[in-house]
Amino acid sequence: MLVDGDALLLVVAALLLDAVIGDPDWLWRRLPHPVVWIGNGIGWLERWLNREDWSRRQRKLAGVVTIIALVSVAMLVSGLLADLLNDNWIGFGVEALIASTLIAQRSLYQHVARVRRAFTEGGLPAARQAVAMIVGRDPERLDEGGVARAAIESTAENFSDGIVAPVFWLALLGLPGLIAYKAINTADSMIGHRSTRYIDFGWAAARLDDLVNLIPARLSGILVALAAPVSRGSIIASLKIMMRDASKHRSPNAGWPESAMAGALEIAIAGPRVYAEGAVNDPYLNAEGRTAAPDDIGRALRVFVAACVSQTTIYAALALLL
Repeated sequence: MLVDGDALLLVVAALLLDAVIGDPDWLWRRLPHPVVWIGNGIGWLERWLNREDWSRRQRKLAGVVTIIALVSVAMLVSGLLADLLNDNWIGFGVEALIASTLIAQRSLYQHVARVRRAFTEGGLPAARQAVAMIVGRDPERLDEGGVARAAIESTAENFSDGIVAPVFWLALLGLPGLIAYKAINTADSMIGHRSTRYIDFGWAAARLDDLVNLIPARLSGILVALAAPVSRGSIIASLKIMMRDASKHRSPNAGWPESAMAGALEIAIAGPRVYAEGAVNDPYLNAEGRTAAPDDIGRALRVFVAACVSQTTIYAALALLL
């Protein structure tokens, strides 16, 4: 599917549904979320194909086969589903509802807002518990600035791979593009690690995830920069920090929205941090910025909401033009 008016209308409908409904807990307590199905498939393939007695070359090849199988099945099933739903407005509504479950605007806002609220209601201990739900670093090692920094980084990074990227692939390839993207992104989160078990088997998942996020990450950085004024930031300053510091991040993609957010809020983020598997000593993004504070989480959320609104507005304008 090439980008056309119908695909863009589907994007706008899915974004609006996600903003209003989000991921209702009552529904997913009764039904498995689509990402759970994808995760179960990845887990099954990993158990069968990631053999400890195989050589590194064999495990890397098995990882390539796993990703090819995963993406092929995702495209086939979602393509059949899209064809089935493509005949009328009811089908369009169902397709938009399915797509909305794979976009994370509302759920990301709620998770990050809980960290800010935890500071107010329970202080640093409560904030540590809340931030542990959205980041992998050791919460007990985090002071107030560390918790705030972690929440803001998560907001920026997940704006890219949880919102901008799935929407980009939905616009470009329809529902099959969106579900294939989520399959790749889920595989990266499950097996795309540099641990002994996954460094070879997960190589293909990690590299393909880098590739499919290449354009969306840069778009997300631009959207964050354009939203900077809602938190008394500068668009120009945010863009300058993004262009200067994005490449300092260990990820080829996460540095773009994160450095744009650092510039928009005039704070330093990333830098040294401690995870369960050990410490990392990364450089700061916007190193000359001040230390993040709990109030900056609220400012980051305002930037996030404005960026989401801008994205929806852009897709709606394109839909009208086409």
